[in-house]
Amino acid sequence: MPTAENSGYSSTDIQQLKDEIRSSGHSFIYTEDPDMDEPTGDEFAHFQFVGVHEGKEVIYDAVLYTLRLHHSSLVYEEAERQAMQEHPLYVPLDQRDETYQANDEVDEEVELLITEIIEELEENEEIKVTEHLETEYSEEGSVELDICLNVEAVNDEVIENFIKDFTSGQLELDTTLYSFKSLEEE
Repeated sequence: MPTAENSGYSSTDIQQLKDEIRSSGHSFIYTEDPDMDEPTGDEFAHFQFVGVHEGKEVIYDAVLYTLRLHHSSLVYEEAERQAMQEHPLYVPLDQRDETYQANDEVDEEVELLITEIIEELEENEEIKVTEHLETEYSEEGSVELDICLNVEAVNDEVIENFIKDFTSGQLELDTTLYSFKSLEEE
């Protein structure tokens, strides 16, 4: 799968990306950022495409993920936050470094508590999410898009449809609030 670095407004870089896109047979190319811990699977994609922003041709650097993935992330974060209030010595997985000393008893107890809290949050539908599109401007001059859509999977067709709707100004986001249950429960 072709990849590219993002340099935003550089006409040389834009032309190079257009050439890569043309040879890919799509209207975008997938990108991989080794500095980011990005999810894998069919619920997330990181890609670039060329479009117009404020009258100038730019490289859009986009991440697109499912509403279900967004919901699960928020539910897990909330469950972890609540569990840490009861167990302040617990160190979340993403904060453990080489100095971390495992406490298997506490870790196991907190992980069970997190699972219980997740079940409760999902059962009570306490966390609700909606489709969204956030735009940021990077220091490199690119336009970054954070896109969350209510789709079962993120694939080439979903990305192509998003780009077509976005670049034509026809993108309409669903403002309905959704809540999900873990796939194992469904």
